[in-house]
Amino acid sequence: MTEFELSNAQRAQVLIHALPYIQKYNNKIIVVKYGGNAMVNDELKDAVMGDIVLLSLIGIKVVLVHGGGPEISEMLNRIGKKSEFVNGLRVTDKETADIVRMVLAGKISKSLVNLLERKGGSAIGLSGADGHMICARQLAPELGYVGEITDINTKPITDVLEKGYIPVISTVGCDMEGNVYNINADTAASRIAGMLKAESLISMTDISGILRDKDDASTLISQIHVSDAPLLMRDGVISGGMIPKVECCIEAIRMGVKKVFIIDGRVPHSILIETLTDEGIGTMFTE
Repeated sequence: MTEFELSNAQRAQVLIHALPYIQKYNNKIIVVKYGGNAMVNDELKDAVMGDIVLLSLIGIKVVLVHGGGPEISEMLNRIGKKSEFVNGLRVTDKETADIVRMVLAGKISKSLVNLLERKGGSAIGLSGADGHMICARQLAPELGYVGEITDINTKPITDVLEKGYIPVISTVGCDMEGNVYNINADTAASRIAGMLKAESLISMTDISGILRDKDDASTLISQIHVSDAPLLMRDGVISGGMIPKVECCIEAIRMGVKKVFIIDGRVPHSILIETLTDEGIGTMFTE
């Protein structure tokens, strides 16, 4: 037996240990935000989809919200269009908005649905423009078709969940005139989780969580109360691109999500470690 193999007795122990967590989350909603930077290779993506199918099969209602920034940039490069960012948000003209919709709702969504199905799950891809799920308006004129969420219609999501499917949501929004907007995936995931009153929101990124010293992985802060977050921002512990992510975590908690996690999507089975064990992984935000 290699160090990675378990005896039958050990497998039974693992399942028994997970039982209280399975009971706790049974029939509850978990929103998983799968960031483009966490989709680092096919092997890891395969493992993440397997974890989501497992959670679904043990009675947890998983909603997968995905981004795809790196793939959008790659596609824009291919057609000779330069990516421009203002305060971390992609400047989006009409042509770029079409590319965003094509990459997110087409390429990435369909590939994730296909992976989930191959793992034995049942999944349906939904765009935020379907059923006016993510209603939006222009965030700022200089950003073009970058949207600010005005409303979330959860009915398409709950209808899909009730039929036993995993909804795979691509974060494009729309307005009543039919304009399509590029929506920040962290913002969309937190609002969707809040409107669904999800048990938890798990944000998968390419870092291990919030570190007191960004260069020292051993300084991971495992739990943050939302009231402590402003102080951590003031002290520079939470800085740069992590500030809007944390603000989204706080918004989700304020909207009624019980727990929010930032975890390292590059660690195999990080969702299962966070959901089905005591120790967890990454940083947890609570009220």
